[in-house]
Amino acid sequence: MSKIKHTTEKALLMLRSLPRVSLNNIRDNPNSKKPQKRGRGQHSGDKHGAGNKGSNQRQNYMRLGYETGNTPFYLRFGYEPYYKGHHLKREYPPISLSQLQKLIDTSRIDTSHPIDLTTICNTGLFQIKPGQMHYGVQVTEEGADDFRAKINLEVQHASELVIASIERNGGVIRTAYYDPHSLHAVVNPKKWFEKGVPIPRRMLPPQDAVAYYTDARNRGYLADPEEISKDRLVLAQKYGYILPRIEDDPDYDMLTQCKDPRQIFLGLNPGWVISLKDKAIIKKVAQ
Repeated sequence: MSKIKHTTEKALLMLRSLPRVSLNNIRDNPNSKKPQKRGRGQHSGDKHGAGNKGSNQRQNYMRLGYETGNTPFYLRFGYEPYYKGHHLKREYPPISLSQLQKLIDTSRIDTSHPIDLTTICNTGLFQIKPGQMHYGVQVTEEGADDFRAKINLEVQHASELVIASIERNGGVIRTAYYDPHSLHAVVNPKKWFEKGVPIPRRMLPPQDAVAYYTDARNRGYLADPEEISKDRLVLAQKYGYILPRIEDDPDYDMLTQCKDPRQIFLGLNPGWVISLKDKAIIKKVAQ
């Protein structure tokens, strides 16, 4: 055999002597794979196989929250509730003027009576949760150009455009504060009356909310009525509409109805007990 002078010739000569590559002669490189470790249980491996009771599962694959020992972190530390935004901030879920108009058009709200937080919650479409720092509703400006109802409305927050949209149609709006204890009775009167407990007295707003509810521009329920009358005219001139005279309105009695700052239900005084079973009102006797 002649002497091979180049490496290429040596490689070609080796290829001629090797068999053709096919599926039956393909093999992995030696020691490229380690044999699979079988667990002690049936059909189990070295991880989370069914029936595997080895030490790997206990030590390396603990459940979420069990960093150390058998007590999770949410049991080792005290619970502190946090709400949307900030847990100390009052929240006012929104209801737009277009939604309010739709509730009126579908007869879910009767405009012949004053509308308050209880009326809105009784529609079944809005939920106020005092436990989640809800303090009432705020009326937003969506649908201000199409709002046509004449209503006597009490809400917790409203913008200047919302106030103008309601007063332009001859309506009345005021903003009022409810403390958390009163809110539990307001949002679900039936549940409160079934308890057989007296109607609570509404508390005055906290210090950081006094300025809002005593301002006539916000139609606060603690504002001076004369200042509100003046600001109604100023707002009408600002937005360019003729302010209807409430005194000449046939619905004058409905439009002038309002709650006492200590009342939470119109016509029901604090301390009274409502018996739904007997359909009676138990009043407190003055001594």
